[in-house]
Amino acid sequence: MPTWVVPLESNPDVLNKFIYKLGVSKKWNIVDIFGLEAEMLEFVAQPVKALILLFPIFDSDQSNRSKENTEVPADPHPELFYMKQMIRNACGSIALVHSILNCDIDLDETGVLAKYHKEARNLTPEERGRMLEENQEFIKIHQEVAQEGQTEAPNAKDKTYHHFIAFVQKNGELWELDGSKDSPVNHGSSSAETFLQDAAKVCKSFMSRDPDEVHFNILALTATQD
Repeated sequence: MPTWVVPLESNPDVLNKFIYKLGVSKKWNIVDIFGLEAEMLEFVAQPVKALILLFPIFDSDQSNRSKENTEVPADPHPELFYMKQMIRNACGSIALVHSILNCDIDLDETGVLAKYHKEARNLTPEERGRMLEENQEFIKIHQEVAQEGQTEAPNAKDKTYHHFIAFVQKNGELWELDGSKDSPVNHGSSSAETFLQDAAKVCKSFMSRDPDEVHFNILALTATQD
């Protein structure tokens, strides 16, 4: 029987509480990105380690995702940590795990995430997903934090109409990490200096699928400003 959780709210306060409970150093935090234009991106604190996109799921997305599942390469870069999402409604926490474990950021070695990474890094994406689903400490933290958002938390088994994915730069390439797909998606060359702009372009392509839709949200994992 699959494990269901209450979805996380796309709220930096909630998401930061979640990552800190998992053992992420407070040198890093999640912030909102309020615009994808170059002048707006200049306000985002550097370095930016990952971008997280929340977008509405349309029928066309389902067909696109099925197509991508048959076309993306099955052998991503061996240093990329990718996992399949096995926990229902956990796309937000999976996007955060993908972001954190593919970036060079400080983790408490005794924390939930560091211990999970140590045990899961040599497993397949499916095995990593199953291991996280069986991690009761991770599930407990997710459920506790999901109840603390500004909006009323939905029932765990309610259908959700939005989906979180992560973007990271790894060894000169821009990767889209979506636990509902068969493997990561390579969006071409990138660098630490151009990552934010490169990932923003891909986010714009998601948004262009329905120009009248306003329910998108973009967040960044970035250095905490003093």
